[in-house]
Amino acid sequence: MRDAEAGRSRPGAGGSGATSVIRATSVASPAGRAEDARIAEDVRAAASPRHATAELEDGRTPAPAPGLPQDAPAAEPDAPRLRIDATADRVVATLDRPERRNAIDQRMVDELHALCAQLEENPRALILTGADGIFAAGADIAQLRERTGDDARRGINATVFDRIRHLPMPVIAAVDGFALGGGAELAYAADIRIGTPRVRFGNPEPGLGIIAAAGASWRLPEIVSHARASELLLTARVIDADEALAWGLLSSVHEPEALLDAAHAIVDRVAANSARATILTKRALLAPRAEHPAIDGELQAELFDSADKRARMTAFLERKKK
Repeated sequence: MRDAEAGRSRPGAGGSGATSVIRATSVASPAGRAEDARIAEDVRAAASPRHATAELEDGRTPAPAPGLPQDAPAAEPDAPRLRIDATADRVVATLDRPERRNAIDQRMVDELHALCAQLEENPRALILTGADGIFAAGADIAQLRERTGDDARRGINATVFDRIRHLPMPVIAAVDGFALGGGAELAYAADIRIGTPRVRFGNPEPGLGIIAAAGASWRLPEIVSHARASELLLTARVIDADEALAWGLLSSVHEPEALLDAAHAIVDRVAANSARATILTKRALLAPRAEHPAIDGELQAELFDSADKRARMTAFLERKKK
């Protein structure tokens, strides 16, 4: 639904976004502050030379990725690409490369891998968003132009987007402005997408002589139907928030200042449920059709024997007595 008054009110939200809310929570909690710092440090370390190729599937060490365009600010290559804000039950990751419209380069890919490693070890919900009113305007064309067939076979962006897709807890993409090319494919990897009236989704890759190979050709049909995905990918047409909402690509539309509050409201609902039941629900949703209903029975068997199930059902029955 379209809703200008999204979620519950959160101090420090609005124009500055929810990251100020998360930081305020971390300051109030030593454990949260320590966790916030630990994740941010791991993400920064991922972009160092010794980590830059750690996720390549074939074990080889390729040549360093080409540099940024010549007019890039001198300090930009060393700047973190993600701004990380964490609490006990959620992480907000802001794509923070506004001078390049949050274009996804190799360093951002490395930092996303590091973040995934943290969330695989310590499952929490993830909110993905972009700085300065743009989600991500695509992959870094300067780097993409120099990539070879071997790079394509490694699936540099596809691999990290698939890792995001299979994180244990839900991933919410809070999309404002452009989500194009690789930026759109990153949003497609989320479990839930919400946006603003300024949203523009599109995959212009054929105009650059390539295909959308990081998830669009198989995830987009699952989300909006094969016919609609075919139109978007074959024509490279860009759609706005109203069309994305009508097609189910977005679950809801909110004013920009309410977007992160709406994302946090979704995570609040998730956090009220059993974490293990949420993880297993997502696992069932991602399982191939051929594995159902057998996988559902196995997952349910684990939960039926859990202390959490008995405690939650007992509490429910006690409330019914009152």
